[in-house]
Amino acid sequence: MKNHEQHKEMDHSKMNHKKDDHSGHNPGHGAMGHDHHKMMIEDFKRRFWISLILTLPILALAPMIQGILGVEWNFTGSNYVLFGLSSIVYFYGGWPFLKGLFSELKSKSIGMMTLIAVAISAAYFYSVAVIFGFEGQTFFWELATLIDVMLIGHWLEMRSVLGASKALEALAELMPNEANLVEGNETHKVSIGDLKEGDIILIRPGEKVPADGIIVEGESDLNESMLTGESKPVNKTVDDEVIGGAINGNGVVKVRVKGIGEDAYLSKVINMVQTAQKQKSKTQRLADVAAKWLTIIALVLGFGTFFTWLALGETVAFSMERMVTVMVICCPHALGLAIPLVASISTSVSARNGLLIRNRTAFESSRKITTIVFDKTGTLTKGSHEVTRIVSLSPDYTETDLLTYATAVESPSEHHISKGLMRKAKEEKLEIPSVTDFKYTAGIGVHGIVNGKEIQAGGFLLLEQMNKTVDTDENEGVETKIFTFVDGELIGFITFADEIRESSYDAIKTLHEHNIKTSLLTGDNEIVAKYVADKLGLDDYMSEVLPDQKLEKIKELQAKNEFVAMVGDGVNDAPALAQADVGIAIGSGTDVAAETADIVLMDSNPKDIVNLILFGKETYKKMVQNLVWATGYNVIALPLATGFIPGLMISPAFGAALMSVSTIVCAINAQLLRRKIGQK
Repeated sequence: MKNHEQHKEMDHSKMNHKKDDHSGHNPGHGAMGHDHHKMMIEDFKRRFWISLILTLPILALAPMIQGILGVEWNFTGSNYVLFGLSSIVYFYGGWPFLKGLFSELKSKSIGMMTLIAVAISAAYFYSVAVIFGFEGQTFFWELATLIDVMLIGHWLEMRSVLGASKALEALAELMPNEANLVEGNETHKVSIGDLKEGDIILIRPGEKVPADGIIVEGESDLNESMLTGESKPVNKTVDDEVIGGAINGNGVVKVRVKGIGEDAYLSKVINMVQTAQKQKSKTQRLADVAAKWLTIIALVLGFGTFFTWLALGETVAFSMERMVTVMVICCPHALGLAIPLVASISTSVSARNGLLIRNRTAFESSRKITTIVFDKTGTLTKGSHEVTRIVSLSPDYTETDLLTYATAVESPSEHHISKGLMRKAKEEKLEIPSVTDFKYTAGIGVHGIVNGKEIQAGGFLLLEQMNKTVDTDENEGVETKIFTFVDGELIGFITFADEIRESSYDAIKTLHEHNIKTSLLTGDNEIVAKYVADKLGLDDYMSEVLPDQKLEKIKELQAKNEFVAMVGDGVNDAPALAQADVGIAIGSGTDVAAETADIVLMDSNPKDIVNLILFGKETYKKMVQNLVWATGYNVIALPLATGFIPGLMISPAFGAALMSVSTIVCAINAQLLRRKIGQK
């Protein structure tokens, strides 16, 4: 069984601008962390512009720049003006990095902030020493431009990071602030925080559903696309469940509140997304180790470069410049951002498309799946008995008559056959008459009076009881037959089957195109299992399997070196979901918290499984691309930073620009992941 342990929250910059906190899940609750992040972005932006403005006179007063331009703008005390302006840039513009240095030292985890702080501090204090009598050249203009580039790099990077949390923020903002509470014959507005389980709320056309619940009156089409990924509005009527955050269509419905606070569907979704975003996969832990070592290497190489150039007879100023450049180039900023940003974006974007990632390692491992094992009912099939055939056996009664009488006599029943008949009658727009003297006989069927006629409906036991027989057909055993009698005369039968989802065909075809084997694991009989497997073109099927036996079947496949994904409803399939390399719970409605699954698909659509696997591959590809870029540029830039290659030497500011560009490239590459998830 896989380890679902939680990992510490990723803080990519060690600067405490952590991810948004949506813990309350009410509108505005998530805004606190989000606003904090926006304030951090504004702070970097402000520090950048102020530092940039101050850099202009620093450049004008710098002896090296004046020499390049062939001018002399010095005046009495100009060095002290240069010192004053540079001090403001160092302490004000460089404060986030200096603060980060102390945070990293305190947590005994040196990283990017340590490198930047050491580099700018070395440049600043050396230059101050020169101003006050030490022989050498000032380093102020390099210091100012270095801080400017670092600030704009952080500003742009944080804007990208903020974008990663927008999908989660959008989820949190789905819930309205108020609800229409029904009390007797009156309706009045209340805060959703005041709602209690059992309250009746009124939802008018175009309004958002304020809480999970069950419709007690009315009918409407609800748009649940932001919650389940299902693009089409879903028709809901009495006894159907509604999800808080869904948008009501043209109908008016009354709903009995069922899920509030942490028990609400949307809260569970946000909790799952937050938990997944805080997890670290194997890839991310590898990046963390690489970043740590890169920091150590940077410090060693930086000081090593400094002392090597001194030993070779170069000035302290030149040696200091090389040291600062090496440290800046080696900042593991891009490396620290490469994986977490991809992880954060993939998790939040997946949630908006109906894929809830609970275990990041399993999600990334989905690219290795070789076999997918499906539960049948509710996964590949609709999980509800739908009318497949209406066969009239009497010339006096049409198929419409047969459906009308059967639906009428079954209408008082709560059986799935009754619900299937009602759906078919509604589809055919039939007026169903009322039934009187209704009676249900266990195992036999139902009886009642409809339009003055005695109507009976039931299965083969009723047929036997009425001394009637019918010819068998090719679908015997696959379909359920309900026979209908009018005043003792057999007028026909209606067949039902757990219909295969239309999307199942394309899903299986696409999986085969990606060389992934498919297998069916069901408790149904051999005939039904074979029928479904043959229809969909599955590679294998296993029938009459009990829930505890499914676990053993998964183990058997794993023993054959198959990397197995199990797709089930998260309840009966729990042991198998836990045993599988990747456990996928599929099911719409409010049953999303399948605790043993690694990934939950909110919409019962097999095509989502294909989307999941392909998106998992794209996510891993982006992580690898970012890792290669974040480490690869160091291989090229580091030798240039040391100055040991004749004729090729870069300044600290240019080194900072290179480092920032590498970080921004990783951020942009991660954002491109948004375009990769399959659209339903």
